[in-house]
Amino acid sequence: MRGCFCEKDFYFCVCVPFCCNSRICRGGVKTYQVTGPVLEVASDMIVVQKGKDKWQIGRDAATKLTGDLKVGSKVTIEYTMKAVTIEAKEVKKK
Repeated sequence: MRGCFCEKDFYFCVCVPFCCNSRICRGGVKTYQVTGPVLEVASDMIVVQKGKDKWQIGRDAATKLTGDLKVGSKVTIEYTMKAVTIEAKEVKKK
């Protein structure tokens, strides 16, 4: 039938975009958050106080920023852990 919006079309139009935007399609990368006052700001990183610890988190041009970022501001940063290098070694057989 021409012009008929069938069930298959519905699943393709609704479910496929949802799946491709989900964590499943992105490899299941977990996101984390840290909240605290800003201690230092640079073009490539930000330092935030969390309890007694200082968290230095890298950033780049793709990092989305809302609001006025400056020392003393309270921020919430959402981040992921990403490997920079991986060195695999063979397991010695016994």
